Amino acid sequence: MNKLKKLLLISTLSLSVLALPTGADAASYNVQKGDSFWSIANKSGVSVLNLQSANNRSSSLLFAGETINIPNVSITQAEKELMAKLIHAEAKGEPYAGKVAVGTVILNRVDHEDFPNSINNVIYERSGGHYAFSPVQDGAINGGYTDEDMKAVNEAIAFRGQGKGSIYFYNPNTAQSNWITTRDETITIGNHVFAK
Repeated sequence: MNKLKKLLLISTLSLSVLALPTGADAASYNVQKGDSFWSIANKSGVSVLNLQSANNRSSSLLFAGETINIPNVSITQAEKELMAKLIHAEAKGEPYAGKVAVGTVILNRVDHEDFPNSINNVIYERSGGHYAFSPVQDGAINGGYTDEDMKAVNEAIAFRGQGKGSIYFYNPNTAQSNWITTRDETITIGNHVFAK
């Protein structure tokens, strides 16, 4: 492709993105050299899939200097902090990837028809007199969280809608129910087995 055609293609793509509506449901962002949908999603607290969808993109191609739309974050800071506290209580001492995976389980449950449809309701869900997550039951969720825990939350949000669909996790050394071992395993990270 000659230089003029490339320039026209880049200009056309930039103009078409600029022409997208940017009402109350979106903010604009000027793409910088080295940016990717992943890095922008991670910084903005949105999923890669939602970011691509808001910009009518099916590929990961971005151009420095173009303007893209960032959809409003549907997850509040309070919800992120609650997730970070649960991640800290559930995955303290686990590898970073395990912390992200715990956050992903929370979000997968929100998106799954068999679970409540909000972060708060998923985390505080009760069944048969017990909470779904033991740190809620024993109060450990009321502790703090680290910067790494919050980073894991943001990465789980950016990863939302992708992966292997884990909706459970457990430590096989401490699990008190055999039922959990009947679920299809998706991955093992550190001391946790993830399943769906």
